[in-house]
Amino acid sequence: MQINFDKAGGLISAIAQDHQTGEVLMIAWMNREAFEETIRTRKAVYFSRSRNKLWRKGEESGNVQEVKEVYVDCDNDAVLLKVNQIGGAACHEGFKSCFFRRLDGETLTVIGNRVFDPKEVYKK
Repeated sequence: MQINFDKAGGLISAIAQDHQTGEVLMIAWMNREAFEETIRTRKAVYFSRSRNKLWRKGEESGNVQEVKEVYVDCDNDAVLLKVNQIGGAACHEGFKSCFFRRLDGETLTVIGNRVFDPKEVYKK
């Protein structure tokens, strides 16, 4: 299998989706090392562009993503991870999904419920 890490500076987009409900939980980036570790461990590992390092999902929050299935798009430059979201929240803002706001006209409306308080989880 040949994933194309060359199109976007060594990164591919990675979508995490709840394997039972189909709800889209988040989108992140993976470099080759993150992708290979994800495949090897069956735990989601991403590449944090802001920290410029690997980000093992749940390493601080405990909200780990167990990877059940991996799909690769037709251009080999994006992956869809079907995951079991441990801890109930994929979003660092404390929501189940990072897509917890809906655009209504020009207004963003919060449609999700917080699972945890990020100030309590990320005490840095």
